[in-house]
Amino acid sequence: MQINKEKKIKEIDQEIEKLKELEKREKISLDDAINALMERKKSLLNKLDFWDRVFLARHPDRPYTLYYIENMFAEFTQFHGDRLFGDDLSMITGFAKLDGIDVCVVGHQKGRGTENKIERNFGMPHPEGYRKAARIFKLADKFNIPIITLIDTPGAYPGIEAEKRGQAVAIAENLKLMFKLDVPIIACIIGEGGSGGALGIAVADHIAMLENSVYSVISPEGCASIIWRDASYAREAASNLKITAKDLIELKVIDHIIKEPAGGAQNDPRLVYDTLKDHLKNIISELKDKENLKAQRIEKFRRLGIFK
Repeated sequence: MQINKEKKIKEIDQEIEKLKELEKREKISLDDAINALMERKKSLLNKLDFWDRVFLARHPDRPYTLYYIENMFAEFTQFHGDRLFGDDLSMITGFAKLDGIDVCVVGHQKGRGTENKIERNFGMPHPEGYRKAARIFKLADKFNIPIITLIDTPGAYPGIEAEKRGQAVAIAENLKLMFKLDVPIIACIIGEGGSGGALGIAVADHIAMLENSVYSVISPEGCASIIWRDASYAREAASNLKITAKDLIELKVIDHIIKEPAGGAQNDPRLVYDTLKDHLKNIISELKDKENLKAQRIEKFRRLGIFK
């Protein structure tokens, strides 16, 4: 959602709240006026285009991985370091309980505020982030613990230091590893799902996606720079990339859409936490006794891109 559209929706919400307070204070009925404002808000929300979804996926107040962990899981124990180079703070890894169920949790973390964003590298992992994730995946497999990944990254860090330390290899090794794991893997795109940086922890038996998140091989700006030689064509690129949850479930890239409150997850995070938590519990229950998970996981990804 672009800033002017979001501003209009906030103004409508404020007007509705004022009318409700007046209604309560004066003991009068203002239902007609409130309903008219609600219809106006609904009309604005129904007009969200591809670029609006990109805006919402990147919204600075959108809940990040650590918020989901704090509000959905108990007894979270975070693991640090890849045992090769260092600890990448843009990748969160550890073990927790989901209503008593032991789970492994791995996710990207973007950070809040300038200093924290820099510390978290804006959610763009280095090779050590993917190797840290791989270390935790192996532990989860060893102890037969289901894996949940929370995806929210513009992409893997493209800097020269990351390339020197084997960025492409680290991601490729994760893809290979995740196809070999015996435990159930559930991935959820909670914001941006940027290219290989997202896929590095997204090889899963079940892929869910928040309604206003995006998942793509390249950012709209990157695509526009290549195709049109001009990043200002990002809106056009977004509409052609098929990056929204609605597009991707039709293409069978994802399996489920998690509904968001009007205007995005940041407007009612508690609702999103509860909805996603219930969905994860249901899917873990479905997958835990399922046979041939690996074979089905491989087949799921082999089918991507096949058109009849």
